[in-house]
Order: sequence, then C-alpha cells, then structure tokens
Amino acid sequence: SPPASAGVHEVFTVFLKLGLTCFGGPIAHIGYFRREFVERRGWLDDDAYSDLVALCQLLPGPASSQVGFSVGLLRGGWCGGLAAWLGFTLPSVLLLLAFAAGAQHLNGPVGDGLIHGLKLVAVAVVAQAVWDMARRLCPDRRRAAIALAMVALSLLDSPYAQLLVIAAGAALGMVLCNPGVAVATAGMPRAAGFRVSRGASAVALASFCILLSGLPALSGLGGRALEVFEAFYRCGALVFGGGHVVLPLLQQQTVATGWVASHDFLAGYGAAQALPGPLFTFAAFLGWSMTAQPNHWSGALLATAAIFLPGLLLVIAALPYWQALRA
Repeated sequence: SPPASAGVHEVFTVFLKLGLTCFGGPIAHIGYFRREFVERRGWLDDDAYSDLVALCQLLPGPASSQVGFSVGLLRGGWCGGLAAWLGFTLPSVLLLLAFAAGAQHLNGPVGDGLIHGLKLVAVAVVAQAVWDMARRLCPDRRRAAIALAMVALSLLDSPYAQLLVIAAGAALGMVLCNPGVAVATAGMPRAAGFRVSRGASAVALASFCILLSGLPALSGLGGRALEVFEAFYRCGALVFGGGHVVLPLLQQQTVATGWVASHDFLAGYGAAQALPGPLFTFAAFLGWSMTAQPNHWSGALLATAAIFLPGLLLVIAALPYWQALRA
C-alpha cells in the first residue's frame, strides 16, 4: 500500500472529482463509487464493496457518505477517511452556499430552467447507476424477486417502510439465498484494514448515544447554537434510507420552528437535488438561510457538521466488527 501521505492525497483527489460529478442521489453515488473503486482502481473487490454498501445502508445516516468515508479509511487511515468525506462533501456545500447567497438573483424563468435542466441530466445518471447495480447485485431470479418485492414494500405509506424493507430483505435472503453456505472471504479486506480499533469503536458508539440522549437536555441551556446543533444531529441520527427521507425532519426542525422561510426551504431543496454530492449537504443551505444567528458561515458549518456526525460515528462503531457481521 502507498505511504499514508500519498494515500491521503490520492483519496482526497479522487473524492473531490466524485464530489464534482456524482449527480443523482445515493443510489447513483454508489454506482459511481463501484466503477471508481472496484473496476478502475481495485481498492476493493465486488463482494467486499457490495457488503460494505449493505452495512452502510443498514445504519442510519447518508449511506453514500458512509461508504466513501469507509473506503477512505481503508486507503489512508483516519486522515484518509476525513479526506474522503471532505472531498465528496465540500463541492456540494460550496455550491449550495453560493446558491443561498445569490438565490434572490435566480428567481423567475432563468433560474427555474437552470434547475430543471440539471434535474433532467440527473435522471439519466440515476437510471444508469440503478441498471449497473441491478445487473451485479441481482444476477439470478431469486435475488431479482427479492429486490422487486422490496421495491413494492418500500412504496407503503408508512414511517416504518424502510425498517420493514431491511427486516424482510434479511429474512428472504436467509431463506432463499443459499442458507448455511459459508461466505467466501478471499480478497476481502480484514476489519483491521480499516485501521479502526475496538476501543475507537466503543468510543464512537458511546459518543453517538451520549450526544443523542444528552443534547436535548442541554439544548435549552446552551443558547440557540446548541439548539441548532441538536436539531440537525437528531435529524442525521434517526434517518434510514438516505437524503430524501430526512426532508420531513428537516422541514419540521427549520420551517415549522420559524428558523427558515418555507419558500427558501423549497428553493434550496430543488437546488440540492440538481447539484452533485450528498443530499445531506442541504443542511448547509439551511444553516446559511436561517433568519437569526447562527446563520451564514457559522450556521452552515454547524448544521453540516451536526447532520453528518451521527452517521460517521455509527460506521466507525461498526467497522471493527464488519467481518463478523458480513459472515
């Protein structure tokens, strides 16, 4: 493997390119990542990548950012994980902040046409990614049938639909997909390859739980900045299924409380869908657009850090046990 510094520089460069070109949401991102890290660079094999994706989709938080962070950890240690997250997240954050700062100049037909055109491009990107992943993850009738059944189940108008999909998919997989056959581990990076010790895992899990339970009690004592951090942290900690699922929580925490105007929320959501990178960076737009302090740069930084932090803490907590969980 390369020296740590060379690995970190390479990780940041690769993820910066992905952050500038990954349109289409988490499903498309996962397809982009597979093409880059499995096919082109060989950092993981297909089985390892698929299982890492499954682990990150099982956890609350932004799955594509969690996968990217894990790949960065594998390639460059802790600094590599941070470089991966920064490279993938920063372009979207800066573009959304530029949109927030200049939103008043983009009203009318020109702005609407620009966003609509970007959405049309994203449709083709998502379609390609879904087809690419489907061919590899559903190569036979049994797995294709499970996938289609879970698609139908996910259409239920229920807040528990995501949890039902996870539980039903696991049960059908155990019954239909070669139960009792040992999982091959040749070519798999060991848990130690992620350079996360069990001590670090325990600290990450404890931090996640302490922040989730302790911030609501402290938010009333620490001023509005702590309230904002607590609200965005809770949104990131309690969401399964990616960026779109977090929107109702964000709307409740920002629009319903009067922190962000309703028309600003909708405009920012439209821009976030049209831009590359993770949809969780919509939090940066909301932090910038708040009607009172903290807002602008301080609000954007606080909201972005808070919404991504729980997902990253959970994936750090899970990675040392990845090999056992996989098997």
